[in-house]
Amino acid sequence: MTEVETDRHRLGMATRRSVLGDAHVDRAIANSTEFDEPFQALITESAWGHVWSRPNFTKRERSIITIALLAALGQDEEVAMHVRATANTGASREDVREALLHVAIYAGVPAANHAIKIAKRVYEQMDAE
Repeated sequence: MTEVETDRHRLGMATRRSVLGDAHVDRAIANSTEFDEPFQALITESAWGHVWSRPNFTKRERSIITIALLAALGQDEEVAMHVRATANTGASREDVREALLHVAIYAGVPAANHAIKIAKRVYEQMDAE
């Protein structure tokens, strides 16, 4: 990547790696092209270097919130990625279950039902590894 590395970018990369894991981040960087490089820099600095790095919530709390929001929005791949990331954030399976129960009430049963299927599949994969 050719972006200018800033303090926010370095912080974001460290946070991104601590949540998603080195393998995931290394794949994202390796698959980055000139086309999506600005997007990778944006999410590293803003999502990871700013929001995920703020001190007010723990990574566990941010993980729970993120999974609920992604489930409510129907962002299947992102739900799976963040369920997998709970291995690094400290969010338990019970935390994820409770978040998805909230999704059922506040965003709809179909959204929660689908996200529960995704979470179950991810947990089965994690258990098998």
